[in-house]
Amino acid sequence: MKLLVVEDDSDLRSALVEGLRHSGYAVDEAENGEDALFQYETENYDLMILDLNLPERDGFSVLEKIREADLEFKVLILSARNQAEDKVRGLDVGANDYLTKPFDFIELEARIRNLLRRQFIQEKTDLEVAGIKMSIDKNQVLVNETELKLTKKEFSILRYLLMTPNKVVSQEELISHVWDSHANQFSSSIRVHIASLRKKLKEQLGYDVIGTKVGVGYYLVKETGEEHV
Repeated sequence: MKLLVVEDDSDLRSALVEGLRHSGYAVDEAENGEDALFQYETENYDLMILDLNLPERDGFSVLEKIREADLEFKVLILSARNQAEDKVRGLDVGANDYLTKPFDFIELEARIRNLLRRQFIQEKTDLEVAGIKMSIDKNQVLVNETELKLTKKEFSILRYLLMTPNKVVSQEELISHVWDSHANQFSSSIRVHIASLRKKLKEQLGYDVIGTKVGVGYYLVKETGEEHV
């Protein structure tokens, strides 16, 4: 999942970005409201963490601008403003959640997970395709009932493939949802992660469950006899 952290305090912003990346998210950052809107309009994010006291354009204005065009995008306000009036205004303008500073990072993570679960059809937290079962809540993958140990990037790639089981996913789309905006789409690191994930799954399933359509992208092979494109 790809997040945008909008915070003008550089120390707090760096700590948030580092902590969320350590938790397995792809994270970009913005230090003012104008940059936040520019990045929102040019990148594909799953959720924005938004401060209110921002230079150039404040958080309320950023949120109002987003809601003019998009009612579904997830926005979590993270602000030192702890008055009821500010919370009510933030939620009325269109925030999905409001957390005040100071805060516990584990609570922020829990709220992010809760919002991201709502993003998918009927908010599935358990996914299953071709003998692969994933529990997003437990951060667990079972293949034929045997737990599979994956890196955070491998888990994120597999999660996206499981969430889009009936389509071929391009490398660019995977970058958009699993890597931050600094990722180089021509880098071999993406193919390395795919190869490692493919090997681990094949060892458990007995066949290659990640198919490749040359020049297009990757897809899940749902049956042993299904032909790879």
